[in-house]
Amino acid sequence: MKKLYLIGGTMGVGKTAVSQQLKKNLPNSVFLDGDWCWDANPFQVTEETKTMVTENICYLLNNFLHCSVYENIIFCWVMHEQHIIDSIINNLDIGNCEVKCISLMTDEATLRNRLESDIKAGIRSEDVIERSVARISKYQSLNTIKIDTVNKTVKQVADDIANL
Repeated sequence: MKKLYLIGGTMGVGKTAVSQQLKKNLPNSVFLDGDWCWDANPFQVTEETKTMVTENICYLLNNFLHCSVYENIIFCWVMHEQHIIDSIINNLDIGNCEVKCISLMTDEATLRNRLESDIKAGIRSEDVIERSVARISKYQSLNTIKIDTVNKTVKQVADDIANL
């Protein structure tokens, strides 16, 4: 049976790094970062672009699910509201698939430190800190498995997910 890992978390929590590690850890795996489906300049959030991105994500995930080569499909994105997760799952062919919805969790101090490092490295802009910190609490109410990332390495978090 295939496994689909939907990995959410606020910006800077380590979704991409953990997903890349998980891809290495799990056999016959493929990884899709939702940000790859919305890499535009200028970045515009409208109803039209939100619909387009969700449709693109579901199209790609369904293709991975239908491909006999892949056993483990890993997807990460900022999924801070239940309707985002539900809109993805409801548009996937998951009849022969075990779905694991995961939220990577952290505390504010750890998140600020990670984001400040990214800003210094030129990976992110400064406005990301307050937006990301504001979303931390939203993940508590989601119907997901919560995994604490504080004081853990990327490998440790990926191992936690692989052992679910």
